[in-house]
Amino acid sequence: MNLPNRITLARICLIPIMMFFLLVDFSFYPEPIHWGSFQLSINHLVAAVIFLLAASTDGIDGYIARKYNMVTNLGKLLDPLADKLLVSAVLISLVELGRCDSWIAIVIISREFAVTGLRQVALLEGKVVAASKWGKIKTVIQIVAISLLLLNNFPFQFVSIPVDDIAIWAAALITIYSGVDYFVKNKELLEFDKA
Repeated sequence: MNLPNRITLARICLIPIMMFFLLVDFSFYPEPIHWGSFQLSINHLVAAVIFLLAASTDGIDGYIARKYNMVTNLGKLLDPLADKLLVSAVLISLVELGRCDSWIAIVIISREFAVTGLRQVALLEGKVVAASKWGKIKTVIQIVAISLLLLNNFPFQFVSIPVDDIAIWAAALITIYSGVDYFVKNKELLEFDKA
């Protein structure tokens, strides 16, 4: 297994560790971070750091694979799978914690499955559905929104601006738009054979 695939696999392995810190009740110890009206539990801070570390590896493994000609079929399978597992796991956890509306999680996760399905159809036709500009923007906004939700809107909580809520709504809207964009640009893949 080459280095990019190991990095991708490490991203997948970080998911249950992140969820452990996010969902297990550590209220008995240690004390949460307090700063005026702002409060953040240590375990949620650790979960946010793990999430950001895992999310940052997404660009690293792809960059190494392309630069050093290490692109493999396993990498093509694992990389998007790791991304979807990471985002799905954290969104479902945030719904469980009451930090994210369930409909937003459903929209984002459904789009990921739909585009993955489209890519599978394209592969069967011998084509590749490349990542679009909107898909890349969607990924960045999702990471920002999820990070803000994990960090209780830090630092914007101090100025009473709900940037975390604005960001997750923006992520949902751009996720929908980018999904529609993929399907419109690849509509020929969805044409039914005439019998």
